[in-house]
Order: sequence, then C-alpha cells, then structure tokens
Amino acid sequence: MDKHRRDESPSGLSDIVEQDGLLGTGITSRHIEAFGRKVTSTAGHLMGPADASNGHYHHAMADIQRELRRPNTQRKVFSLTQTTPTDLVRSKLSTTEIQSRAISSLPDDLLANIPDDSSSYSLFQGFQASQDDVEFRRAHRRRSSKGKKLLKDKDGADDEPPAPANLKKERDLLSRRMELMGVRKNMCSSEIHDIDNKIANLHNMRKIVLDRLAGLEMEEAELEHELTEVENKLEDIEEETPDVPPAATPKSSDANDDSIVSEDSAMDASFMSESIYQKLPSPKSVKQRSIRKRSMPVLHEHFAPGSEIKEMQAHSDIVTALDFDYPFGTMISAALDDTVRVWDLNVGRCMGFLEGHNASVRCLQLENNIVATGSMDASVKIWDLSRARSTTTRDNRLTRRDDDDESVQADDASVASHSTTLEDCFAYSLDAHVDEITALHFKGDTLVSGSADKTLRQWDLVKGRCVQTLDVLWAAAQASTLGSESTWRPSGRTPDASADFVGAIQCFDAALACGTADGMVRLWDLRSGQVHRSLVGHTGPVTCLQFDDMHLVTGSQDRSIRIWDLRMGSIYDAYAYDHPITSMMFDTKRIVTAAGENVVKVYDKGDGRHWDCGAGVGADETGPSPALVERVRLKDGFLVEGRRDGIVAAWTC
Repeated sequence: MDKHRRDESPSGLSDIVEQDGLLGTGITSRHIEAFGRKVTSTAGHLMGPADASNGHYHHAMADIQRELRRPNTQRKVFSLTQTTPTDLVRSKLSTTEIQSRAISSLPDDLLANIPDDSSSYSLFQGFQASQDDVEFRRAHRRRSSKGKKLLKDKDGADDEPPAPANLKKERDLLSRRMELMGVRKNMCSSEIHDIDNKIANLHNMRKIVLDRLAGLEMEEAELEHELTEVENKLEDIEEETPDVPPAATPKSSDANDDSIVSEDSAMDASFMSESIYQKLPSPKSVKQRSIRKRSMPVLHEHFAPGSEIKEMQAHSDIVTALDFDYPFGTMISAALDDTVRVWDLNVGRCMGFLEGHNASVRCLQLENNIVATGSMDASVKIWDLSRARSTTTRDNRLTRRDDDDESVQADDASVASHSTTLEDCFAYSLDAHVDEITALHFKGDTLVSGSADKTLRQWDLVKGRCVQTLDVLWAAAQASTLGSESTWRPSGRTPDASADFVGAIQCFDAALACGTADGMVRLWDLRSGQVHRSLVGHTGPVTCLQFDDMHLVTGSQDRSIRIWDLRMGSIYDAYAYDHPITSMMFDTKRIVTAAGENVVKVYDKGDGRHWDCGAGVGADETGPSPALVERVRLKDGFLVEGRRDGIVAAWTC
C-alpha cells in the first residue's frame, strides 16, 4: 500500500526523498533547504553593514549551533559521509547523465593552461562604460547646441556667468567620463594581453610543427637514400646479367638522335632566336622536373629570411668554388688548400674528397650527381658521385654493429678512411688547355670551359673529347673588322692583370654567354663559332654571369651588377656596390651577390629592396669580424656562401 501510494502521487520522487531520506541517511530535502537558508542568511548578514550585523550575526550563529547539536542531525551527517562516491552516483545519476558529464568534463592540464584574466573589470562593466560614454556624448552635444542657440537669441547682450548648479553637473559628468575612460583603457589593455598570449601560443605551436617537419624530412632523406641503394643494386644486377641488354645503349642512341635533330633544327634558326628562347627552361619548369625526380625539402621555406641553417669549417683557406644540387642535399666545395670536398648538407658532414688534380680547383659545377671541376693544372675532370654513395653506407652499417662508444669512433674512422679518396667517382679527364681553367659550364652532353690561355673549348661529354676551340682574341678581332663589335677595349683603361681573362661562362643548346677581362659580355653561336652579339657597359673585368629565357645578369670588378634584356640587347637595370663583385647568382625572386663584404648582398626583384644576409649582420664591432664572402650559390630560397677563412654556411633567403 505504501509503495502504491507513492507511485500515484504526482511528486513521487519528492515523497521518496521525503520519507526514505537522501540515500537512506534520513536527511530530507527540506532539512537541506532549511540549513542552506540559514547559511545564506548568515553570509548575507556578515557581508552587510557592520552596524546592522551584530544582532543578526549572534542569532544566526546560535541557530546553526543549536541545529548541529541535535543527535539526529549528527547521525544523518555521519551516515552521509560514510556513503561511497559509487553509491552516490548510482543512486542519483542515470547512465545517460553519466555519459554526458564524462564527455563535457575537462582534464586538469587543460584547465591549468587557461590564462588569467588581467582585467579588473567584468564584461558587463566594460559594456556599461561604452554605453554610458555614448550617452554622455549625446547629452554633451545637446547642451552645446542649446548654449549656441541661447547665444544667438541674446543677440549681442552681455554674457552672464553660468549657474553653479550647471557647473557642478558638468563637473560630475566629466568626472564620470574620466572613470569610464579608465574602465575602457583597462579593457583595451587586457585585450592586448590576450592577443599577446595567443601570439605566444601560436609561436609555440609553430615551433612544434617545425620540429615535426624537420623529423619528417630526416626520415624522408633516409628513405630516399635506401631507395637509391636499391636502384643501384638493381642496375648492378642488370649489368651482370648477360641476357639483358644494357639499358644505357638505347638511351645513348636516342640522345645522339636527339642531338642530331636539335642541331639540324638549330642550324635553321639564328643565334639566340625565338626557337632557342622557347627551349630555355623557365625556373618554374625546372623546379617541377626536380620535384618529380626527388622529394624537395620545404623546411627552410618556413624560416624567416636571413636565418642561419648551418655553418661548417669546410676548408683551411679561401673558398674558390662551391655548388650544391638542391636544399639540404649534396654540396661540393673547393679552396686554395688544394682540396675538393663532398658534403651532406642535411647533417653538415664531409662525405669524402675528390682527389686527382695537381693544383687548386678554381671552378666547378654539380648537376644530377655529375661533377665537373676545373683546376689551375689546366685540366677539367668529370666525376660521378652515384658510384660512391653505396660504399659509404656499407661502411657506416658495419660500424653500427659494434658497441655504442666503439661504434662512434669506428664510424668516424671509417668515414675518415673512406673520405681520403673517392677513386670510384672519377670518370675521365679533359686535357687540352695549356693554362689554368677559370670558368666552366655544362648542360646535357655539352661542356664549355674557359682558360687563361684565352680560349674557350667545347667538349662532348659522351665521347670525352674536345669538338671545338674558340679563340677569344681572334673572334673579337673578326667582329671588330665586321663592325659588329667595338674594338678590343680596354676603353681608356687597362684591365686588372690579376683578373681572369675568361671570368664567367654559361651555355645552353647552341647559345654561349662569356664574360671576359675587358668588360665585354659576348654571346656566341656554337654552331658557327662566331660572336653574334656583344654587350658593352662594364668598365672592369666580368667575374660572374647567369641568364634565363629573358634576362642576362652580370657582375664585374667595376662594382656593379647589370641586368640585360636578351631580346633587345640593352641594359634593363643596374645597381652598384662599394666593392668589386666576386660571385653572383639569382632565382625567380632574388639576386644574391658576394661584393667584398662579410655579408651577402640580397636584391629582391619583386619590390626592389636591398638587404644583407650572413654572419656579418649585426656583428659586434668590438669582437672579431666574420671573414669576407667569396662565393655564393642560391637555389629555391636556400643560400650557401663560402668565405675567405674556409667557412661555408647555409641560410634561408
């Protein structure tokens, strides 16, 4: 009967709580509500005025003390404290409510990272301050308009002083507005602090993601290295199998056929004509081809321009030449210490030496694992780096089998022993010049070298022999006789005898650009061996040049960089520096220059801005100054510079 009566009641749950007590402890909701009202009233009196809280405080404390002294209340409280949390949850919360609370709950570590509110005012107070300020401005405008109207109505009468009541009201309004200004200033200040906290958190998140990206690129480099090893093993197996024809035979024949076709088609067009311009790869197409060939690192693109990536003590003397294939890839460096070193830019470690020259290397180029080096011993040597990579990895694997300390020492020893010579990398030597090689450039199967013997030689890299010799003095005399070039200048001044006669060259297809010590930039046609055009403008020896499908950029000892329009044959732009130019290179966005300073001079093509990059930026004048930069190379925003003290450093640009 009792249970049936409870179910029929419209407030059955209240009756259950009322009769059985909370959780079987005997405490009902009415007891809790009464106790809560007493605590609330006590707190209210304690927070009220001091003069009115004395009597209420004593009465309230007496009521609470009397309530707590009752044995029934004490038993109920003690039984409630003995109830376990599991019983509390099971008796009062349903499964759905437990799940919703679990989903909406926040861990303590998230709650601990909530920034403290630096504002001493609430959001409502800030809103009220803004609204009151708007109302104040409206009232002020109304009073001003009324005052102007009264002045017009008086029509020249004597001004009467304002009433004290109006002045007091004006003072109160201004004081109130000052208070509101303080509130609004505090709100703005707290908002700035919040923005600073958000920016700091975003910087931390960016650093975490950058570290993650660096780890991914390291793993990517290892996977690419393993893939290269597997491909090399497959090629070795295919070469050892007699039934399978060599894969290089059809490729070489196709290459020869292509060269014949291109030569025939090139003979029908004039030098540097539209047909050759169309063949010139734009920087965008070159980048796409390199991406398809190998994975390109992107970590350096997310650093601020001018950030140092790595610095290495590469040589013990002046760096004379350097080149690298792609960011964080392989670098070749040469110096006056008569060494040519191969570097892994990803870890900043020397992988080995290219030994074979009898003197220092003055110029070099790296392209698709093929290295061409020109030396003061009048020879050009060709190297194939793909032959040595697997040998290095096998030695490193053997050292990792030892103990930890011993493996590190053995690894260093293996690298040192292997890096003394890379004999397997040497392909062949090109020996025809009679004086030191000062400039070289190869594209495909054609290599052109310039020497102090005042000649240019064109080489066939497939056959390994010289196919054409160009005498610069004779060609200049012929062009002068035909009137297509001014007389062999020094144009009123004698060139520096210490300067390289052939300072820089670059070739593509049948087009060759050559800068010489007389300050001339000559454009050659390799099909006829004649100078097609001469660019006059520099007053000192040309030391570096580079062209694309539209412009030719040249650097000279006359302390200037000139940008030429190849289509018009005229100067497109020029800018000067304080010292002679020793090295220069450009990409789609920037031109980097080594101009006799301890920084690299950078020129942004887009906005025309000049800025410095390198160790000399912000260097302390009291301390030791970094050495002068001699050589620079730039690819895809990745800058490598070599200095007079043998240090090579990589930067974002």
